[in-house]
Formats: sequence, C-alpha cells, structure tokens
Amino acid sequence: MSKAVDHTIPSAIAEEELLRAQVYGLLARLLARAPDAALLATLGDLVGEGGAFGAALDQLAAAARDCDPAAVEDEFTTLFIGVGGSERTPYGSFYLTGFLNEKPLAELRADMARLGIARADGVSEPEDHIAALCEMMAGLIGGAFGDGDESIGLAGQRAFYDRHVGSWAGRFFADLETSPSARFYRAVGAVGRSFLAVEAQAFDLAA
Repeated sequence: MSKAVDHTIPSAIAEEELLRAQVYGLLARLLARAPDAALLATLGDLVGEGGAFGAALDQLAAAARDCDPAAVEDEFTTLFIGVGGSERTPYGSFYLTGFLNEKPLAELRADMARLGIARADGVSEPEDHIAALCEMMAGLIGGAFGDGDESIGLAGQRAFYDRHVGSWAGRFFADLETSPSARFYRAVGAVGRSFLAVEAQAFDLAA
C-alpha cells in the first residue's frame, strides 16, 4: 500500500497544523511499506526537541542510522505481512472487535463518504489499516478532502480521531514497541504512541 487515500496537504495552513499533518504523514509512510535507504538517511538526521515525543524522535533517528534497508524490509514483512500470519495486525476492526472487516470498518467507510475521502485506486487493504488512518488524519488537518480547501477544524478532527484512531491506535503502537521481531519499528511504535498522547492532550485542552 503506497497511498491509501487520495489527498495532498496544502501548504497554506498554520505551522503547528502542518507539523501535525507531517507527523501523521510520516507514520503513514512507515506503516505502509518499509523505508528505503534515502528515507532512512533523512530520518537519521531528525533531532527531537525534548519531552517524550522528542525522545521518541531521537530514538527513531538512532534506529534509522543503525539499520540496513534490507534488514528493515525483512522486519516489515515479518511484522505486518508474514507467511502464515503477521506478528501484528494493524487494523482498527481487529483491535476493537478481535476480527477483521467488522462494524468499525463500516462506520469508518460511512464517515469517509460523509467527509469526501476517497479510497485510492489499486489499494486492496481495508481502510481501517493504521497507515490509511494516519493519511486520513493528515488530510483532515490540511483540508485536503471534500470540496473546499479548509480544514474541518479541531472539533471535526477530534470526532474522527476519537472514533477511528484514539480508540485503538495507542494500543497498536505500544504493541509494536514490544514486538519480538521489532528493531527499527520499535522506535516507530514509540513515535506513534507518544505522538498520539500529545494529540489527545491537545484535543482535551482545546475542548
């Protein structure tokens, strides 16, 4: 899955909103497919700015510098694809019900239709894959969906986040951190978990 939904992030949004969208976009990219050598080199230059999220970014940078692209590709396959079953199952329906393609996916599809979010051509993964949901959050922040160019606002973002991301993704990222086969992706899990904690706190403060 290279791109789960059709969207672009407009540049004419506030800097803090752009940064949020970029983090979601990065998580989407790393969870859709293994990073290549160029992306690992870019990640290796990241520098956190303190706090749990900054420490997680530093951890990701160190992991990127220490990893070989082929090894990360193998790790990705073991974690998320696997012959005979993957080590982790990155779908909302699975985390919320224990099964794939259940009611949470139907609810997500209904919200996607309402918000003007279109599934990209050629994508076979169910839309409640964590990478797809991170792409959707990036697009919602940047106003990339629907007929207009404006974000749906924090209230709309929070409603989508609470229903489709916050309800399970923190557990997924925490599980990823403790996956036996995870090396590079242990750091990805730390970034995701700490970022969602910041998101949840920010939504609470804005309420």
